[in-house]
Amino acid sequence: MNFSQCVRTLVLAGLALTGPVGFAAAQQVPPAHPKAILPAEFGGWQMVGSASSSTNPAAADAANAAVLKEYRFTDFASATYTRDDGRTLKIRAARFADASGAFGAYTFYLQPDMRSEDIGDQGASLGQRVLFYRGSMLVDAVFSQETPMAGAELRELAGALPSPAGSAANLPAFIQFMPRREYVPNTQKYVMGPAALAAISSPVSAGLVDFNTSAEVSLGHYNTPSGEATLLLISYPTPQLAADHLRRIDAAHQIAQPKEGISAVESAGSFFDKRTGPIIAVASGPITASDAKSLLGMVNYEANVTWNTPSDQHAVHDLYLLILNVVILCAILGGLAIVAGVAFGGFRVLMKRWFPDRVFDRPEQMEFISLRLTETIVTERIVTESEESGHSQRGKEGGHHARHDRN
Repeated sequence: MNFSQCVRTLVLAGLALTGPVGFAAAQQVPPAHPKAILPAEFGGWQMVGSASSSTNPAAADAANAAVLKEYRFTDFASATYTRDDGRTLKIRAARFADASGAFGAYTFYLQPDMRSEDIGDQGASLGQRVLFYRGSMLVDAVFSQETPMAGAELRELAGALPSPAGSAANLPAFIQFMPRREYVPNTQKYVMGPAALAAISSPVSAGLVDFNTSAEVSLGHYNTPSGEATLLLISYPTPQLAADHLRRIDAAHQIAQPKEGISAVESAGSFFDKRTGPIIAVASGPITASDAKSLLGMVNYEANVTWNTPSDQHAVHDLYLLILNVVILCAILGGLAIVAGVAFGGFRVLMKRWFPDRVFDRPEQMEFISLRLTETIVTERIVTESEESGHSQRGKEGGHHARHDRN
């Protein structure tokens, strides 16, 4: 077998070995069907019939279908459950593309007079109604009768709900900069589009926010010595975009800026703003300038490396798989070469030990061309020494004749 045949054999062997591991992974795997939203039973509750589902946001909430679209609504399911004692439970569940959408929808439907509940990622209740979200799921449950075990039963339901994987499970990073001190419970709203912004009476219009730049908004209410203030955070992809939109907001409200980054205007309510990194903070309401500055002073951006936006970079993924397959193939070929070398060397040593001069190094196969460089060098040295000896002898004879002539 010549060299090219050996290489071809090794390559084919490597491809055969890496095929099930590497090249199968590079093939496009068809997307799996999404898991059903609601389980058939949980916590002693049995589903009556089957759940109704839809991918139309109007089926979930006809009055706020546009808001649900902004939160990246994907599908909806509703079902009625019953227990042996005759109680019933109606559940409406909406699924979103990621946890940010579910959190935004949760804050949109959250009411200030609700009581916080430890259900899912965050929950609240009001009478027989319980609202909570977990991962990318938003659940609205209505019991026919309140019971002390309702919370434990819904926690079991939350554990059975499908959850997103990877970065889709992350919440918006900028909402962590909302101050905790003097926060009015259940007043935070997370907004991803103009329809939701219009529904929460924002001090800044959707046109000034400019959602086309991938802006996000978080709003909350805070108690101050001079009154209740509204704090609005607008997050932009870059600080440059935030600075540009801050100038637009200041120009729209005709605000004089006595201090760096702080503006004030007297209208139906006070209006103060500043920029910190890629975030614009706006404080408004019947509050004094000192209270507004104190509230805005609690908003300070600190850069964090996060990844909370799903990406669809097939080219990068395919390149990664290609490089991975090449590395695996090289490793396998290298391993085969080492194993083959060790096996051949060991076999040769064993054959020479067990069958000396029979399999390898037989006399009739040991003929090879020899330059006989050693013999040439030895011959040249002998000739050189002879010549030097002759010259020395002739020199002695010449000296003897010369002395004889002088005598």
